[in-house]
Amino acid sequence: MSLGRAVCVVSGASRGFGLAVCRELSGRVSPGSALLLVSRSEEALRREAEGLAERCPGLGVRWVTADLSTEEGLRRTVTAAEEMGEDRGTETLIIINNAGSLGDISKSFSDMTDMGEVNQYLSLNVSSALCLTSSLLRTFPRRPGLRRVVVNVSSLAAIKPFKSWTLYCAGKAARDMMFRVLAEEDADVRVLSYGPGPMDTEMQEQARTRMADTELRLQFINMKNQGKLVDVEVSARKMLDVIHSDTFKSGDHVDFYD
Repeated sequence: MSLGRAVCVVSGASRGFGLAVCRELSGRVSPGSALLLVSRSEEALRREAEGLAERCPGLGVRWVTADLSTEEGLRRTVTAAEEMGEDRGTETLIIINNAGSLGDISKSFSDMTDMGEVNQYLSLNVSSALCLTSSLLRTFPRRPGLRRVVVNVSSLAAIKPFKSWTLYCAGKAARDMMFRVLAEEDADVRVLSYGPGPMDTEMQEQARTRMADTELRLQFINMKNQGKLVDVEVSARKMLDVIHSDTFKSGDHVDFYD
């Protein structure tokens, strides 16, 4: 199930699904590969990167503390990826766009009157994924022998509305369409929007405690109590199985339960 000699960039890598993806990737790439972990949480990021480097001596591991909604954070991330990719004989570039936030789910649609709040959310959850991906694809341009894979960590919320999740649903839907455009424009890039399922993460805890819609909040509470939430490691493994099998249509949305 090896993905070959790869350069992998994972945003939102310090915890939850992003961290599970990093751990799974470390066992799926060939010696000499490079893994770049990106997050805003410096202490957790440093600790996990050092642990991966210790467990996988044949893997070049680097971490960047960056807010990808800023030009400085974007520049530092792309520079680090470029440096890690030099002289490695890279066979595969894998970009995992996992960074994101839930938004204020204590508000309904009619409460969303602060344009600054909305713009800030879209900058972190939509604009940053677009600019990071396009910058990395420019840094690693098309060439013979290089497979380029772009993953958009999506959600059922990209295709189904959830009450009080205005920002989250809008952001995920925008990202799905944005990456479908990439797939249409560039047949050389394999593009996957992957819905990891309702995972047992900190974001799920926020949904169970802060959500304005009572009915949906109770559904998530019941899923937690009944052990029906998805394990992050299982979902990360399935996503990388999908990437390895390479049978999906580029640009498609593939859900954990498909």
